[in-house]
Amino acid sequence: MGKQPLIIITGAAGFIGSALAWRLNQAGKTNLLLVDELGLGDKWKNLVPLAFQDYADKEDFISAVQDGSMDEMDIEAILHLGACSSTTEADVGYLARNNFEYSKILAEWCLGRSSPTRFIYASSAATYGDGKQGYRDDHARLTSLRPLNPYGYSKHMFDLWMLRHGYLDRAVGLKYFNVFGPNEYHKGDMRSMAVKAFEQIRESGRVRLFKSHRPDYSDGQQLRDFLYVKDAVDMTLFFLDPAIPGGIYNLGTGQARSWMDLASALFRAIGREPKVDFIPMPETIRDKYQYHTKAEMAKLRAVGYSAPVLSLEEAIADFVPYLEDGFRNLGWA
Repeated sequence: MGKQPLIIITGAAGFIGSALAWRLNQAGKTNLLLVDELGLGDKWKNLVPLAFQDYADKEDFISAVQDGSMDEMDIEAILHLGACSSTTEADVGYLARNNFEYSKILAEWCLGRSSPTRFIYASSAATYGDGKQGYRDDHARLTSLRPLNPYGYSKHMFDLWMLRHGYLDRAVGLKYFNVFGPNEYHKGDMRSMAVKAFEQIRESGRVRLFKSHRPDYSDGQQLRDFLYVKDAVDMTLFFLDPAIPGGIYNLGTGQARSWMDLASALFRAIGREPKVDFIPMPETIRDKYQYHTKAEMAKLRAVGYSAPVLSLEEAIADFVPYLEDGFRNLGWA
């Protein structure tokens, strides 16, 4: 049997990146080059249960791309998840370098090869801003979107760059909505509310949610499209098939659920009565806060993705055993 071409995952020690590698391992694929910047944190733990061919530091990898030393390698696809995903990051120059410039280098290299490599990259639902323009993954609407924070804008910049250069027909950009699940524990303040709420329940028996600062939303009734990470990776890997058309695609459930729904599902899965306190939203994020997100999913379904997606309650029920087992990662026994 010949050697399988590589699948490269950037951000491979991160939340979704490591979950992608885990799912590929489940499918018997170990032909993986994992790329990340491990630093001083705990995300290295996400790599421990994974099987892969090689690991490369982010800077070494991009240097190898730029100096041509990877040009002759047999590569099936790059799953580009590497980015700063902090929605509160204030260094816009850093975001532009890390999320925009780095992505441009990879896209041009993939699509400019003699045998173009499938390029699948992470965009974000944060690009939709306050939602006044809707949540349709329609290329014609990209220029009308107005992200609310620098992170969302860095992702939007790259979507627009791909559009201007005519690359979206030959690549795939995925607008992830509110993804949660195992392998996110290293993310600090950027961990999902599901993880933070579990910790709050364990410590005090109560959950703290932000008050609403808009009259059209009650406290705790701000809405999100919550997507479990296992569904997110299945949707992502669906696009490894080169026959599927390129473009921007939403990845969500198509359902808008409230923070109270999430808290209630968590209390129910743990077997406790809901106890919720409402706290003021910090002024620093009030004018950047999304009150409603809901992915329009018709485009993904139209290209053949037919798998059912877990409801919020089903996803929380699956997640809680990982949390109760010492915040166990995917792949750990």
